[in-house]
Amino acid sequence: MMWLPACVVRSPCSSSWSRDMSTLPTAMSRPERPVVRAVAPNRLFQATALLIALWLGVASPVRASNNEPLVLAAAVQAALARSQALNAQDAAARSAREAAVAAGQRPDPVLRFSLNSLPIEGDNRFSTSAEPMTSKAVSLMQAFPAEGKRQARSQRFEREADVALATRAQRAASLRRDTAIAWFERHAQEQRVSLLRAQLNENRLQLQAAEAATRGALPAGANSPSVDWLNARDAVTQAQQALLGAEAGLVNARQALARWTGTNPDQPLGDAPALTPLALSTNGFAPQLQQHPDLALASARLASAEADAELARQDRQPDWSGELMFSHRRPRFDNMVSLAVSVPLQWDRPQRQDRVLAARLARVDELQAEREERAREALAETERWLAAWRAGLEQLALIDRERLPWARQRVDLAQAAYRGGNARLGDVLAARRMALALEMERVELHLSTARLWARLAYLLPDASPTDAAPLAPTAAATQKD
Repeated sequence: MMWLPACVVRSPCSSSWSRDMSTLPTAMSRPERPVVRAVAPNRLFQATALLIALWLGVASPVRASNNEPLVLAAAVQAALARSQALNAQDAAARSAREAAVAAGQRPDPVLRFSLNSLPIEGDNRFSTSAEPMTSKAVSLMQAFPAEGKRQARSQRFEREADVALATRAQRAASLRRDTAIAWFERHAQEQRVSLLRAQLNENRLQLQAAEAATRGALPAGANSPSVDWLNARDAVTQAQQALLGAEAGLVNARQALARWTGTNPDQPLGDAPALTPLALSTNGFAPQLQQHPDLALASARLASAEADAELARQDRQPDWSGELMFSHRRPRFDNMVSLAVSVPLQWDRPQRQDRVLAARLARVDELQAEREERAREALAETERWLAAWRAGLEQLALIDRERLPWARQRVDLAQAAYRGGNARLGDVLAARRMALALEMERVELHLSTARLWARLAYLLPDASPTDAAPLAPTAAATQKD
């Protein structure tokens, strides 16, 4: 293959053919290797770029999902999907239902081979054909339990499956509640850290102002700190100390939430849901008392105990069994067939079967009493939560409506008086500490109300409070932004 210059091949270069022919012998002597070396790196670069683009296309959605805000609904769903305790109860329910099918069947028949009436003395000892009574037999035995007893055994395992499912519902409700509380605790801790950081920045500005005022008021060469400077310096130190504790608490809160959800602890949180929409807040909890997870579990255990009592009642009736046997003897003796029926003799029923039934019935009475007591406790507890939750909402509204505006107005008046020379810096710092304490009080009040809201909102299995609208930002958050 002969190598030609690029201008020879391209049509625009045809007019300069005579000029390029002078260099043709030199060009024709060049090998093809330089061209190969020029093309191969380009192809390698393109392939590498394609692989990098494909990797970025696969990896970028994962990073985007990790950076998406974690809302309360997503956290609860992640905790439910990650829980192994729920999977364990599902397996327990499947196990009980499989056992229920087996318990409803008749026992397996028994096949027996025997050698009957074999002589062991005399001239015919150990002979299987000398004596007419010696026979080789095969028999088939089958037990026939009553239909009601087999149904009782099957129902007992079915009730165990119901207990496992009720336990799963109770654990799911506890999981949703604990995850929601962990989410709100991290949200509150982030608010504390944000407030303390803002307070620390303001205190540092006040410290700079105090230092400037001190340098302007002191004569040349003097180096005595003023009271305002000492107060400002102490305020900065206190804010730093409080911030260190709050940041450590935030790390713990992030780890606590990640323990339930399995997500990245540094994943940001979404907006907090509103604490007002609740299905229980209109008619109270009494109409929905039976749906309480603890009561549902107690009812399932009571039904299981009743199934045990019914099985004990059925066991008072004995099971009978039948056996059919074929006996083969010598050709000169006739073969024989035997038929037998066996029935257990319950000669001491009052001290055995009746005692077992009495014990099972006493267990039913025990669980019935415990369920009634738990129902009273659940009703009183839930009504108490509802009252505390309503009070928390009213207190939050009062703080947002009156106390926070007054605290900010007090800070503004103190700053104006300080700038006019009618107040000291300590008055401004005291006003700011009071405003910060009120902000912290609101965070704590919102957290306690959110805990009650989570207990109420995730109390019933069918409740879905996470679809509520996000909580409107407070005046404090609006001013801070």
